[in-house]
Amino acid sequence: MQAAQDKQEQPTRILVVDDEAFVRVSLVAYLEDSGYEVVEAADGEAGLARFLECKPNLILCDLRMPRLDGLGLLRKVQEIDALVPVIVVSGAGVISDVVEALRLGASDYLIKPIIDLEVLEHAVSRSLERAELRRENLRYREELEDANRELARSLEVLRLDQQAGREVQLNMLPAANVCFDPYTFTHHIVPSLYLSGDFVDYFALSDRFVMFYIADVSGHGASSAFVTVLLKNLSYELLRQTDLNLDEERLRPSRILARINDVLLQVRMEKHMTTFLGILDREQQTLRYSVGGHYPYPILRMGSEVRVLEEKGLPVGLFQEAKFEDKVIALTDDFSLAVFSDGIMEVLGGADLAVKEQMLLEAFEVGATAQSIAEKLGIAGYKDAPDDIAILTVSGVRRG
Repeated sequence: MQAAQDKQEQPTRILVVDDEAFVRVSLVAYLEDSGYEVVEAADGEAGLARFLECKPNLILCDLRMPRLDGLGLLRKVQEIDALVPVIVVSGAGVISDVVEALRLGASDYLIKPIIDLEVLEHAVSRSLERAELRRENLRYREELEDANRELARSLEVLRLDQQAGREVQLNMLPAANVCFDPYTFTHHIVPSLYLSGDFVDYFALSDRFVMFYIADVSGHGASSAFVTVLLKNLSYELLRQTDLNLDEERLRPSRILARINDVLLQVRMEKHMTTFLGILDREQQTLRYSVGGHYPYPILRMGSEVRVLEEKGLPVGLFQEAKFEDKVIALTDDFSLAVFSDGIMEVLGGADLAVKEQMLLEAFEVGATAQSIAEKLGIAGYKDAPDDIAILTVSGVRRG
């Protein structure tokens, strides 16, 4: 017979409860010879007392006993510690009691007289293995529940952090509808997560120049949102410099994109972005702009003319050697410009890009705002966008 866990410091302890002294003595002798530590009791009440006193690893219990029978003992043991296996021993004529004992949680049963003690050996070994497996499963479940509770706490902290980050990001955005005479700016952003990788900004650099941009940062979440913080900081830097009479040459959009490109590479966040950055000249009535890999292409309306600004350029923050170019457009009094982040293409219907581009053209009517475009495209109330969506419009006509 397999020795009882000889590697453990404490031997496996078995409680034998039987009112027949001969049976009890023979069981105790056999189990002790097999390496178990055995304690005994002559009836159910004594057995319960011994159980509470010595905390055995297994109980071998006769069903028919005076004072407290085996079923009563089994019930009390199950109430105290349901993980302790109980093997019931029954006479051949009381099988109904065996069925009840199994229903109450007995791990196995033996029929008196136990002639082949190898049957006892197998029952004890199997019951102990099952009990250990149940304990391991319970420990695993408790560890899993602890891990789930810790995960829930961590997720709640993350949710609160993201919510706080989202509030910070919203506070960095300009108002949704702003006029820098004679230009009116509107924007609409649909974040796919708490934190958006899409960002827009527009502000007056001086009495003469107004700058605006739309940026689509790669990826999602906190690291992408952090890049939008960098962009806002660079905007403040430009404003400080213009207060110091920064010359027109250094206000070229291509130079600004080159500066952003250097910063993104220096911070080593492995983040890049696509962007459209423009500077409006109120004296010359021109738009000077530079593109960093931005798509879909901006749409410009001037009177009855519609132009798609198809300049491409390299993404910003991806290549050290990236070069950016400036383009200049003379504007009419009634121009309108719409710029989109690429997330909008993922929510539009249509079989190919050409169909989606046509949908953008049709949605961008004369006098359209970012909100009206979003409504026409059916994304104004979008909640589960697969990617961040941003719409930015600039108009040369003041709205009342």
